[in-house]
Amino acid sequence: MTMIGRCWTAAFGLLLTTAACGSSDTAGAGTDVGRIDRAPTPASEFTPVELEATVDRLIAMINESTIEPMQMVILLKNLDTFFEPIATGASRAMGELGVTGNVLGPTDQSGDPTTSQDLQNQQIEQAIAAGADGIGISPYGDINAAAVDDAVANGIPVVTLDTDVATSKRSLYVGALNTSAGATAGETLLPMLPPPPGTVLIHGNIGSDWGDGHARTQGAMQVVKAAGYTPLVSQAAFFAGEAFDVDWMKGQIQSADPPVVGMIGLFNISYRCVMGADAAGIPDVPIVAFDFDLRTVDYMRQGRIKATHTQRQYYEGYLVPYILYGIRTIGLDATREVLAPLMDGDNRVNIGLDVVPSGKIDAYNSFLDEIGVGQ
Repeated sequence: MTMIGRCWTAAFGLLLTTAACGSSDTAGAGTDVGRIDRAPTPASEFTPVELEATVDRLIAMINESTIEPMQMVILLKNLDTFFEPIATGASRAMGELGVTGNVLGPTDQSGDPTTSQDLQNQQIEQAIAAGADGIGISPYGDINAAAVDDAVANGIPVVTLDTDVATSKRSLYVGALNTSAGATAGETLLPMLPPPPGTVLIHGNIGSDWGDGHARTQGAMQVVKAAGYTPLVSQAAFFAGEAFDVDWMKGQIQSADPPVVGMIGLFNISYRCVMGADAAGIPDVPIVAFDFDLRTVDYMRQGRIKATHTQRQYYEGYLVPYILYGIRTIGLDATREVLAPLMDGDNRVNIGLDVVPSGKIDAYNSFLDEIGVGQ
């Protein structure tokens, strides 16, 4: 086992004895009602009003129940950069709920995706062995399906976040709906483009093996194509490295026919689109991005990236412990009913998407500061 694997095992050894700090008591077999006291979220133009109201309704339902103490674990691909707000939200929710649990993940992803995937499956096995009552996970895809199903077979509800394993028996997925998210990015870019013809390079995902990335890419492609432009996908190289990614984009831009007139980045490494444009000699091409990486924000301040689309990572992390808690206390069907305003179908919770123009960086940063996840 790797050092990371040993550290994760040690963390699970603490799972049964480490309680999140909050306003609730979990001692005893069954507790009094009305015990969750959630602090109000500061109002902002970026506050997701319906999502906030839904959390309050779920808390009201839970507070009418008599509950048992609960252990849960939230498993993330990482604990920094993109995933840091998710970890913050999950930790805060567990503190408010007073549950026993941890948010786990390596501080740096392995350069080998297979190793990371295997280690995450080990985490699920360790959560089962540690007696977890609920698991939230940001999975790698279908490679995690068997481990998720094993948890469910052991009576442990599983909620996925950010990415999904739709082929598994997980209870719910929480996050942005990727096809519509990609389409939104395309619609943001269109007003910035010259009339067609022209090529729009999409820094996305070509293969269907990563369903979420593929769906987001397809959403962007559909909007671009419907508007009369030629979509060209450059495969985002998460594991091959930045230099490889930029060089690949450069080659595609230089060989595009008709010429590239705009670029869309669909993931947290969207800032690389600026590097690709510079390498290909088209520094003035309009670019829209995804997520709020510091490098993306820097390029926005320089006017190089015109807008970004954030996935409300904090709320992804924050909502999952409440959903797991709801499943345990009031049941899955009742939890779904409360979540109905956010539901797409029977098993997907859509937390929505924020479109942040470059001129709104400071306002958005203020909102993030207010909820405790500022840059």
